[in-house]
Amino acid sequence: MSKRNAIYAQSGGVTAVINATASGLIEAARSHRDRIGKVLAGRNGIIGVLREELIDTSKENRSTIQRLRETPGGAFGSCRYKLTNPTPDDPDIQRLFEVFAAHDVGYFFYNGGGDSQDTANKVSKLSQQLSYPVQCIGIPKTVDNDLSGTDNCPGFGSVAKYVAISTKEAALDVASMSESSTKVFILEVMGRHAGWIAASGGLAGEGANEPPHLILFPEAPFDSSKFLAKVEATVGRIGYCVIVASEGVQDGDGNFLSDAETTDAFGHAQLGGVAPVLANLVKEELGLKYHYAVADYLQRSSRHIASRVDVEQAYAVGRGAIAAVAAGKDDIMIGIERLQDKPYRWRLAHVNLSKVANIERKVPRSFRTKDEYGITARARRYLQPLIRGEAYPAYRQGMPRYAQTKNQLVAKKLRHYEVG
Repeated sequence: MSKRNAIYAQSGGVTAVINATASGLIEAARSHRDRIGKVLAGRNGIIGVLREELIDTSKENRSTIQRLRETPGGAFGSCRYKLTNPTPDDPDIQRLFEVFAAHDVGYFFYNGGGDSQDTANKVSKLSQQLSYPVQCIGIPKTVDNDLSGTDNCPGFGSVAKYVAISTKEAALDVASMSESSTKVFILEVMGRHAGWIAASGGLAGEGANEPPHLILFPEAPFDSSKFLAKVEATVGRIGYCVIVASEGVQDGDGNFLSDAETTDAFGHAQLGGVAPVLANLVKEELGLKYHYAVADYLQRSSRHIASRVDVEQAYAVGRGAIAAVAAGKDDIMIGIERLQDKPYRWRLAHVNLSKVANIERKVPRSFRTKDEYGITARARRYLQPLIRGEAYPAYRQGMPRYAQTKNQLVAKKLRHYEVG
């Protein structure tokens, strides 16, 4: 079989471990030189592919690729750009396959969430219609943990660990000062429609009086009266109240509490901050002193406290993507299959992309307590293995030594193309 090149693209919000996936994929590809030529990475994701801005990863030395495993962010750049009309006549699709042909690309790896898996699925189907053979492999990545077809998503375990630890540490601070200062603390975390990250905050404590005292899930309609009664009762009982709130908290009519009335490139609602909305409610209705924090990018970029399990899985799905194309696979996502909880065991699995694309997996009712403000024992059994182990990066003079890639582009062969 003749050797062909590969394109790898990162998509959507990056994570603390997406570069570990890139590391695993590039290292594995280098051990299949008889089949795979160069791994070309799209600069800023699929936008770079369309612009023919392709990074030649063969210019990166071995140690840099190894250190990517310890480096947060997206080394080659990511983007939020959706192929809105993936048909043979669509200009973006025509351009994509022009780039494939110009650079003899036979393998396309798309590393992202639900929209990305949908794109990989459609590109695979279009390659057949356009009679241009390219094996398409979706690689899971999302801190939201909402992909179908996989037990969990690389990127989530490290966010879950960060949120659980941050909740515990902030709660100790609040408890120390609650007699004369802050009574209510709210930590806002990511999660538009699925409350997996908020659920992970529940790992901070187990007893009835241990924080977080309330978890607000997108899956449970927000009831202000019920919420305020719970906060007031908690403060009255133990002197303070710690809340973990998903950014996607909605009222009974499905309206986001923090809707900014704008959308992102994928058409998703841009949320304006649920923590200040809740804090104002506490102040106006209960007169309690509060503080809030918005974890925002910190939760998804904190590689220094990443979960070792998450790093190992992120690296493994990258290597698994290369193994899949070497075995002739196409139109699949590399999933993670849980074999058992104690001791935790898992393996990689191949999932048909049509069973993954644009399907959101939400926190099941069995994972949420009867009052909808906490997590159950079943949820703990699921979550706890994913945050286990530490995988500290190498440090120098007190700071982590993260990889610095050259990101050298290959020569362009096509005309200029305007994206968007």
